[in-house]
Amino acid sequence: MNHVTETADRILDKAKESKHGRHAELLVHEGPLRQALLALTEGTELEEHNSPPAASLYLLQGAVRVTGDGTTDIAAGELHTLTHHRHSVTALADSVFLLTTVTSIPGQGSYDTEPVD
Repeated sequence: MNHVTETADRILDKAKESKHGRHAELLVHEGPLRQALLALTEGTELEEHNSPPAASLYLLQGAVRVTGDGTTDIAAGELHTLTHHRHSVTALADSVFLLTTVTSIPGQGSYDTEPVD
């Protein structure tokens, strides 16, 4: 069992020590389900990337901006469903979020990929 709040504090400390300003740890890896905690220091960006078939971002600490098919600012305590569009994430403050993804849905790939027959 993971204590999410304690893990969040620890990975934010690691992000602050990292020259890249980020750190992540995978908490759940069960079939197609993934849950990871990600920490970003203020100003750090996860560059534009493909979106999995289903994903949500729950912000535990800080504030982030998701840019893709529009721009959405997310504050601590907010849950955001990620669209099926390429997107980037920028930390507006030192931030930690829980990223939940489903990596495989039969017949559906990530954004910009062909469906599986």
